[in-house]
Amino acid sequence: MNTKSPAPRRSRANAPAGTRPPEAPGLAVRRAAAEAIDAVLERARPLEEVIERAARGLDERDRALARMIAATVLRRLGSLRALVRSMLERALPEKARRVETLLLIGAAQILFMDVPDHAAVATSVELAGEDQSTAGFKGLVNAVLRRIAREGRAVLPDVADQPPWLIDGWANAYGAPMAQAISRALASEAALDLTVKGDAAGWAERLGGRLLPTGTVRLAEAGNVPALPGFADGEWWVQDAAAALPARLLGAGPGQRVADLCAAPGGKTAQLAATGAEVVALDRSGPRLRRLQQNLDRLHLAAEIVEADATSWNGGPFDAVLIDAPCSATGTIRRHPDVAWTKAPADIASLGALQARILAHAGDLVRPGGLLVFSTCSLEPEEGERQVEAFLAARPDFTRDPVRPGECGIAAEWINPQGEVRTLPVHLPDEDPRFAGLDGFFAARLRRG
Repeated sequence: MNTKSPAPRRSRANAPAGTRPPEAPGLAVRRAAAEAIDAVLERARPLEEVIERAARGLDERDRALARMIAATVLRRLGSLRALVRSMLERALPEKARRVETLLLIGAAQILFMDVPDHAAVATSVELAGEDQSTAGFKGLVNAVLRRIAREGRAVLPDVADQPPWLIDGWANAYGAPMAQAISRALASEAALDLTVKGDAAGWAERLGGRLLPTGTVRLAEAGNVPALPGFADGEWWVQDAAAALPARLLGAGPGQRVADLCAAPGGKTAQLAATGAEVVALDRSGPRLRRLQQNLDRLHLAAEIVEADATSWNGGPFDAVLIDAPCSATGTIRRHPDVAWTKAPADIASLGALQARILAHAGDLVRPGGLLVFSTCSLEPEEGERQVEAFLAARPDFTRDPVRPGECGIAAEWINPQGEVRTLPVHLPDEDPRFAGLDGFFAARLRRG
């Protein structure tokens, strides 16, 4: 295909006053998506943070569409990039990096979203014409996207959608076939999971969802979450099925004093408070704790909230301590596809060091005979299994309290030989892909002698 760029045209941004043509429908949405993608890939900023800024001024429906476009690009970035670059005779110049973003946005809509091909092509072409640095590539954008609309589904490369360093790490930890299966599972959007205070089976029926073996209610489609029955009344909260397991492993109840370290935004705090236990929720972030309090207020639940550093706070002893430690969050890529592109190997090392400090200090907060659950929403053994191994080597007063198959609805394949929980995105398969999968999570239950 001839990809020679036409001569640059005057950008719309530089057009004389009063001559700016009407904006094409949906153009602002795609512009916001492009800005968010660039912020994620070039500055490693979280998608939820940048989409709010990029989509400011759009109504709720358009903001959701902008986020969906950006998330789809990031979720399928490996294969989309490979496809786009295979259709170029030569690599785009560095100064035209935005052109690739516009091609990715158009291709994602054509291949993976319910968007008419002509709309996907036209809006990317129009966006290319807005800036002097990309206006000369309008013809190329048009030609490449039209070709993708004709041929793309048949020639989409079968490559990993995540960075090689992640795939290699998963291959080392779980074997190459499982690493490939994890990569494919992460290419699918996650369902909406709810933790219910009361009758989970009843709420599953009322909301048109399914009750999972773990007690979580799963919905295939979220829609407007605050508008769903039960939200305003505080009957349930959003929480992935895997993320709900660590708190359940504590077996907390009335009369017990429990600490939830690194507690915000509060899903696990709510689980513990709902058991009737006396809960202390600790986090170092004041704004995040205010959000936690708001969530507890909506749910009509109570906990003592403490703003402090989990590596040094002394408020024990406790019957049970839960650590949902800060981590790379690679287990949540289905929900947060930007994680694959905002994290690097150095982050695993630095976060692992922080986890070790929190875990070491938390051991002193547990009374003799009490329980400690350590968890992370990471697929990386450095943030899970290896942390526990190092802790037990340094603390002979702690031993594993192995998780048993069937406990809390946990399947045998989710339990490693040491009795720790290790969920993977491929777990909980379903014939209907909308209901399949789990976040990648690790949890170990330890008892102090």
